[in-house]
Amino acid sequence: MPASGAVTRNTLRRQIADALRDEVLAGRLQPGEEFTVKQIAEQYEVSATPVREALVDLSAQGLLDSDQHRGFRVHQFTVDDYRGMVEARMLVVDGIFRRHDPVTQPPGPDVSRGVALVSVRRRGEAAARAARAGDLDILIGYDIRYWRELARLVSNNDYIADFLHRLRVQAWVFSVPYLRSDRDVLGWLWSGHVDLVDALTLGDAEAAVAVVQAYNTQSLAWADRLDSLSE
Repeated sequence: MPASGAVTRNTLRRQIADALRDEVLAGRLQPGEEFTVKQIAEQYEVSATPVREALVDLSAQGLLDSDQHRGFRVHQFTVDDYRGMVEARMLVVDGIFRRHDPVTQPPGPDVSRGVALVSVRRRGEAAARAARAGDLDILIGYDIRYWRELARLVSNNDYIADFLHRLRVQAWVFSVPYLRSDRDVLGWLWSGHVDLVDALTLGDAEAAVAVVQAYNTQSLAWADRLDSLSE
């Protein structure tokens, strides 16, 4: 059994990493913003060790950049980075829906799968309501959890689910600063979460793929709009 001190430190490490990730997603830590281990340790009133470990974890996730002399800074993703994220998730999700036949079959007697779909649906309904209302703070939290649960359910592979989760968080980190300043934000927030769950519940792989493809097309169109605004 690990020592209780190690457990406490690892718990702090996760809590600090989660808190800082939420700060970035909320836009309170901006892309390019710099800080040190000491500053974060003082902010959360904890020792430097779990803070340093949390910052290293976030760097490994691509959310922070580390500089030996200046500390850490929030990674600044480009529009091309965002396009790459969208294209990567297109390939992975399309492959899951088309090749994992058992996943796209009706739940039937598989009670656990049916229960999981109900849970995903609830998150999807909350995310869709927030998207239609333009409430980014609510949307981001539910959307991230929705896609993580859905990826685990349909892929039955934690490595794939973790990869897609990382892409999801990175995409939101890129998007948040732009969306918060966009007067037409409602026109670009995807709200098709329930449509996707409906397709999976019915075992309709083609419909599921179509929903995701439409979403990715919308995402790429938004990226093109960002490029046009910067010209």
